[in-house]
Amino acid sequence: MTPRSAPRPALHAARPVAPATLAGLRARDDAGRPCRPYEDPEGGAPLRCCLRRSRPGERIALVTYAPLRRWAAERGVDPGAYDEQGPVFIHAADCGGPAGGSGHPFAHPGALRTARRYDARGHILGGRALSLGEDPDTVLEQALAEAFADPEVALVHVRATEFGCFLFEVRRP
Repeated sequence: MTPRSAPRPALHAARPVAPATLAGLRARDDAGRPCRPYEDPEGGAPLRCCLRRSRPGERIALVTYAPLRRWAAERGVDPGAYDEQGPVFIHAADCGGPAGGSGHPFAHPGALRTARRYDARGHILGGRALSLGEDPDTVLEQALAEAFADPEVALVHVRATEFGCFLFEVRRP
């Protein structure tokens, strides 16, 4: 087995859920349900607030989040039927966001991901199923570069293929 090289800086930056949005989700989520924090006994939950996995004992919450709806509202567009909401994990209290660094969050060898493309109206333009292989950052960078080579693509959502969970978004550079 060959050692894995250190992650390279990502050209296409993954965006965590915005702090103001997180504050709202910690009160009521995008389905109108109250936030119900709990102590994570095992760790490993993909946290969308800081783009890392939870640690055992951290207080987290599973909330409903509608990322495309919020992006579209910022731009005054209506994604129509493409508006989706789904479960995401966040810290129960402000965590300060990502620590920085390089690479892409939740990218590990062999992971399966989907890179879903959206236009400026929030309509799906297509997507690509990805097997991240042994060099996940390179595979993701290539998929994002391919997506943004299309001038119609305004936004890409990276999702876990197995459950369809939203992991992070990348906006046109």
